[in-house]
Amino acid sequence: MPDGPQHPTPPIALFPTAPATPVRIVVADDNPVVRAGLTALLSGRADITVVAEAADGREAYEAASRHRPDVILLDVRMPGVDGISALPYLVPIAPVLMLTYSGEPEIVQEALRRGADGYLVHGEFTADQLASAVRDTVQGRTHLTPTAAGALLTHLRDANAHVNSHVPPPSRRFPLKGLSQLQPSMGQSSSDRSRFQLSAREAEIMDLIASGMTNQQIAAACFISEKTVKNHINRIFAKLHSTSRSEAAAKWLGTAPSSGRGVG
Repeated sequence: MPDGPQHPTPPIALFPTAPATPVRIVVADDNPVVRAGLTALLSGRADITVVAEAADGREAYEAASRHRPDVILLDVRMPGVDGISALPYLVPIAPVLMLTYSGEPEIVQEALRRGADGYLVHGEFTADQLASAVRDTVQGRTHLTPTAAGALLTHLRDANAHVNSHVPPPSRRFPLKGLSQLQPSMGQSSSDRSRFQLSAREAEIMDLIASGMTNQQIAAACFISEKTVKNHINRIFAKLHSTSRSEAAAKWLGTAPSSGRGVG
């Protein structure tokens, strides 16, 4: 008999673990070279597959209706039905990630307003970053390349400047004044808010809620997932003893009837 302790031979896996179901993509772009390049790039990933291509918004809708993909990659400028016009018909079917050369602020803003889940401008991302954005879109995480993020921030600043040119009544939603405080004349001072014991990130998100932003917009502005936003909001509501965004905003801004003292 051989000397020394005996160790059992590890079992041999007869059937290797099956890979996760690939993310199914529809690529919509009027340029056949771009479509072919995207298809080759993404289909070369083990966990991503392109199930259909489309040359305009109408074809994208037909392909999405037929294949029910996990994500739609959509160009903006296409003949016939363009990407912006197609968005309201596509977002009920699958998350839409804009993938385009169009970086004009008004186009970025309109795409996000119509329900796009992200906006990537060609030349501002690598192949690996594109693949990651596709995977993250399935998980509800928003991706914006620098041009798109700049357009969103410009929109928020413009909206802030417009609203701040008037004195809004207490029932109106208040605009952002920085990421962590509002002017004392428009609500509570930051020292008054300290009683809520919000963290710096929670205070930032509470300001965004008070400005009227949706969870998706907050996620994009803070570069976090919508799930993380929801987790922060749950903690904020608990600390502010609130059950709705309007109630929390009223307490945060000092416009709630009982906001002068205490948390309740």
